[in-house]
Amino acid sequence: MDKYTYIANAHGAYIDELYKAYQQDPESVDFGWRKFFEGYEFSTTYTENGHETAEAPTAAPAKATAAGESDKEVAVRNFIYAYRSRGHLRSKTNPVRERKDRKALLDLKDFGLSEADLDTVFQVGEIVGIGPAKLRDIVAAVQKIYEGPIGYEYMYIRDPEVLSWLQNKIENESLNFNPGIEYKKRILSKLNEAVVFENFLHTKFLGQKRFSLEGGETTIPALDAIIDKASELGAKEVVIGMAHRGRLNVLANIMGKTYEQIFSEFEGTATPDLTMGDGDVKYHMGFSSEVDTPSGNKVNLKLAPNPSHLEAVNPVVEGFVRAKIDCMYDRNPKQIVPILIHGDAAVAGQGIVYEVTQMAKLSGYQTGGTIHFVINNQVGFTTDFEDARSSIYCTDVAKIIDAPVLHVNGDDPEAVVFAVRLATEYRQKFGNDIFIDMVCYRRHGHNEADEPKFTQPHLYNLISKHPNPREVYNKELISKGDINAELAKTMDKEFRQMLQDRLDMVKQKPLPYNYQTLEKEWKELRRSKPEDFNQSPETGIAEEVIQKVGTALSNVPQGFKPLKQIEKLLKERKEMFFETRQLNWAAAELLAYGSILAEGRVVRLSGQDVQRGTFSHRHAVLRDANTSAPYSNLNYIQEDQVKLEIYNSLLSEYGVLGFEFGYAMANPNALVIWEAQFGDFANGAQVMIDQFIAATESKWQRMNGVVMLLPHGYEGQGPEHSNARPERFLQLAAENNMFVTNITTPANFFHFLRRQLALPFRKPAINMAPKSLLRHPNVVSPIEEFTKGGFREVIGDNYASAKSVKKVLLCTGKVYFDLLEEQQKNKRKDVALIRMEQLAPFPKVQLEAELKKYKNAKVYWVQEEPENMGGWMYILRIMRNGIEDVVARKPSASPATGYNKIHGKEQLELVERAFAI
Repeated sequence: MDKYTYIANAHGAYIDELYKAYQQDPESVDFGWRKFFEGYEFSTTYTENGHETAEAPTAAPAKATAAGESDKEVAVRNFIYAYRSRGHLRSKTNPVRERKDRKALLDLKDFGLSEADLDTVFQVGEIVGIGPAKLRDIVAAVQKIYEGPIGYEYMYIRDPEVLSWLQNKIENESLNFNPGIEYKKRILSKLNEAVVFENFLHTKFLGQKRFSLEGGETTIPALDAIIDKASELGAKEVVIGMAHRGRLNVLANIMGKTYEQIFSEFEGTATPDLTMGDGDVKYHMGFSSEVDTPSGNKVNLKLAPNPSHLEAVNPVVEGFVRAKIDCMYDRNPKQIVPILIHGDAAVAGQGIVYEVTQMAKLSGYQTGGTIHFVINNQVGFTTDFEDARSSIYCTDVAKIIDAPVLHVNGDDPEAVVFAVRLATEYRQKFGNDIFIDMVCYRRHGHNEADEPKFTQPHLYNLISKHPNPREVYNKELISKGDINAELAKTMDKEFRQMLQDRLDMVKQKPLPYNYQTLEKEWKELRRSKPEDFNQSPETGIAEEVIQKVGTALSNVPQGFKPLKQIEKLLKERKEMFFETRQLNWAAAELLAYGSILAEGRVVRLSGQDVQRGTFSHRHAVLRDANTSAPYSNLNYIQEDQVKLEIYNSLLSEYGVLGFEFGYAMANPNALVIWEAQFGDFANGAQVMIDQFIAATESKWQRMNGVVMLLPHGYEGQGPEHSNARPERFLQLAAENNMFVTNITTPANFFHFLRRQLALPFRKPAINMAPKSLLRHPNVVSPIEEFTKGGFREVIGDNYASAKSVKKVLLCTGKVYFDLLEEQQKNKRKDVALIRMEQLAPFPKVQLEAELKKYKNAKVYWVQEEPENMGGWMYILRIMRNGIEDVVARKPSASPATGYNKIHGKEQLELVERAFAI
């Protein structure tokens, strides 16, 4: 065996990082590595005779030993390092079956050592805190640390400070962690609550779905410990996102939801609140409470509502937390902690997890670190983990952001509590994500009526004989003499009696709850009424505000060097605001944002390249031509104003839209916008649209004012860049649940944006945003249209002669300008054009007022989209006998042709057919 084989067991890149850190500050690295590098530099700087060599080393050693250290000493050093790196592969984390052999290569022979060396004293024992020690003691020490109930993955972390901190926690504090008797009772009490609650539901409500926590009950003391530790470290609020498994247990034993509420939902005697919609199943609903922690602090708890789409709630929680950080906690993330509870199959298999993980350190999306808690029951529905992922661990996504992972045995509650307390402390100290992978099992099938032995007979034979975590812990405490058997029985009996009292309707007092500032603002809003949609509110602004915003938009600070194109843009802005007094699309949009900021309200806009805009129209953030330094004009409207929050997003639709929905869910007085690069890119976020945006008010009684800008319009750009799929949103539109618009004038877009915050309620809004209209010479609005009035749902015809009109062309969006050109060119005063700027909620009153002008005319719907897409089916469903026919492209499987010439021909024919009589 090559005497340097042990070096191969060390991670070369990591040693190089350590050496660079040592060169900058020797004190920043571990004592043992410091001595190693000192010896290495000595040996490479001086020859055997003590003469200095020509060059000092610049890279970390590959095959060097420290001066004065034997090969065996270095081998032991690398043995220790290897345990730090790969000891988790041997940790005792699985409570019900043996772990797979992952080829950890941690035997002495792998390092050129043998049993003959066991009684040799090695100095490097110092680096694991036991001083110079025999090899057998060093082996025992690293095995105790790294082969115990917690498997630590952290050596890939590239920040020396973080690495050193974790190493100290793991190698010193973990060995000394021994909670006092009262804390042990607290852990047992929470386990009692978790276990007995599940057992009670299983007995009383046999066969009902509850997605039990049985097998993973240690989740409850774990969450209890996170909340308590977070409160000690300054947290005032904890926001939890989780799927359905264990949700009822969390509601009862963490959130403090009364048992009466939970039991009455099972009994079917609860009176559902249908004032805002149809509701959802009991294991999807959200909840808020305020609890007193064991350390004597008050913490506000939120459990976010979620659909069955796994992990979809994750970005919603992050956006919600970010809104609170920005608006309530003075941008201090330590005061609010997000916890995401995952299933093992879901965290490995759902792409949204990767998207949200990539957000963790981005300025527009960071939330000060998330605590990820995986309830790893080793199956996905019924699929074994070997068929559910390619990675060794379900948490391997953590490594992309250097997040540590603590794998822990769910049958060892004290180890779990240590892991989560460490995780909480890490989050509060470093502001980074951390993952706890609690390996446990699921006692029943996917739901309580499912038979898991169909696909997992061997595993479920083991599980059926395995005691629950409370029994395991209880037995351990009794054996240690920490508590006696009588106390355990008493706690069990008392809790069962309490549950029986609850079922017998002995009243439980709900936890008191004090509404937060933003929650009070939500309560000031009201549910919408049908008549609210007959006319939009006044949203005009004062001339003085226009002047201030225009001035800000057309100036840059002294010393700022804009690009030549931007110099031209600034000149055009000045002309629009102060000379021609005609605003184009971009100016109107920025004026809307500026006016809202001047009112002290938040404007947040994110998406791919939103700062300049996909079509380079917005330029909300300018860049210095020499330094690339950013400058946002809208931040300089007036003193002490709210700053514009505008972020170029990561290349994500699903995650980013979910984040913005969550942000809007927290703050009712923020205009929150997500812009797609092209409208049909929203396809990648369909889960968010279906499960959250369209149905949030109906399912969860929660209003939300998020805005989606989806570029839409047929301009020969092919099937991927023409159609934002308005038909999908219109199919989802019902019960006045959201606005769906296709706006054609800058002023109307201005009023559309301001209307979002002017209404006494909140609704999501989806606008089929323009592309070619951004620079269309006819798409401008006079300043007067910004100082008065409001959003116009329908815009009538100012050209046709009402008495001679035989045909009304009803349309929406960009096609209007193609029709207008034909009408004007051929002076067709017998054909009237009516624009529907808003399709949903359907503006019946406004449309009827326009159609009354043309009593003898036939009404046709005209759209650019194929007949099976666009607004036609929606219009036909609502107007039925009031519409004659449709003029559209032929039904098609694809939204548009990929050939520009064919597009032009189709568009020409479509317009000709519209005007044919």
